[in-house]
Amino acid sequence: MISVQQVSMVLVAAGQAVTILDHISFIIPAQQSVAIVGPSGSGKSTLLGLMAGLDQPTSGTITLDGTDITTMTESRMAQFRREKIGYIFQSFHLIPTLTAVENVAVPLELNGEKRAVDRAAELLSSVGLSDRMGHYPVQLSGGEQQRVAVARAFACRPPILLADEPTGNLDSATGAQVIELLLSLHRDHGTTLVLVTHDVALATSMQRVLSLRDGRVESDTLPPSGEATDRPAHDTVNNNPSYTAEHPTSALCSRFRS
Repeated sequence: MISVQQVSMVLVAAGQAVTILDHISFIIPAQQSVAIVGPSGSGKSTLLGLMAGLDQPTSGTITLDGTDITTMTESRMAQFRREKIGYIFQSFHLIPTLTAVENVAVPLELNGEKRAVDRAAELLSSVGLSDRMGHYPVQLSGGEQQRVAVARAFACRPPILLADEPTGNLDSATGAQVIELLLSLHRDHGTTLVLVTHDVALATSMQRVLSLRDGRVESDTLPPSGEATDRPAHDTVNNNPSYTAEHPTSALCSRFRS
């Protein structure tokens, strides 16, 4: 479960305080898929980064799986992130001097995985990149780089997967493949999936859409009837959803199964 309670983020620019997030509160039950949407500058990516522990809020608390991450030291947060969180950046953030398989192996090696490279190779095969393992990021297309990034984010099987505009730099066809891949992880493994997006098709494929405007939650709703997949029954009154999870076996693909 992810709990965000009264979170604010205020930055100082040119001697003036700028409020990025303004006392935001909501709860995301375990295994739910959520899209965070809103206009540019609404605080979406800032909020996602705070949920990943990449920064600390000015005030408020963020709790992941019962642990308050806002009070953690950087070293403890790094360890917690390796164990609990997979993060997918819009610009991929692959290490340019490492091959695809080496990029995916990094979190596994940090976790002490003895078969890190073998496991990384299995993951890349699962996302259709068995013939690109020895290639460097510059030798890969945007879609291939994003698939490497997804494989890396899921390498340690985190219960929480966060993605910042995962289709933002991709064409529509490649973006659809990445969407299918993310949904398969959610369905097949019960991963809590939270993503920031401007992509309407991607947002409506989530079980819940949380809309921000001017640093505040403007709405917290289900997509229009018939558009979302695997949708839960929940009530967003007072930002306290009551969620009944249903996770049928994915008919789309069986990627990442051990």
